[in-house]
Amino acid sequence: MLELSILGFLYEEPLHGYELKERIKGLSGHIRPVSDGALYPAITRLVKAGVLEQRTEPGSGAAPRRTLSLTDAGRAALLERLRHPKDVEITDGQRFFTLLAFLRHLPDPAEQAAVLARRQAFLQAPASFFYRDGEPVTVERAPDPFRQGMLRIARATGREEKAWLAETIEELGGG
Repeated sequence: MLELSILGFLYEEPLHGYELKERIKGLSGHIRPVSDGALYPAITRLVKAGVLEQRTEPGSGAAPRRTLSLTDAGRAALLERLRHPKDVEITDGQRFFTLLAFLRHLPDPAEQAAVLARRQAFLQAPASFFYRDGEPVTVERAPDPFRQGMLRIARATGREEKAWLAETIEELGGG
């Protein structure tokens, strides 16, 4: 998801590394902090792959700074990732949120709706954090108030997400 975040934020505008790190931190840093040891090697890989370019500009202080921007290949790579997200980017809630942060860059509403429909289909299957005898444990069957709390929160969040998905897919003309 780090590469998707890099491509997504740079699709919007060129940024220098620190600005990029702060935006990624704002998006998912509270859940999955981004370290310099992960960010800068990812940037280097993307530059070598030809999807990013960097140029040196004078900094606000004495030190120059490198500004990053997407190449045409980088713009195409982002759009391809948005059109065809991996299954884990649909099923994992935080990864899906990262995908949602940039889905607006996909120019075709039908393609946007198709991605949302994948998430909608995933959410239709019964699931739980806990299983007993191969069946999902419901709030009513949870053994303690803490697991009941987890399941109640998940139920409420899931209900709202399903409603939002249905409304948005309809608005995009995919319903």
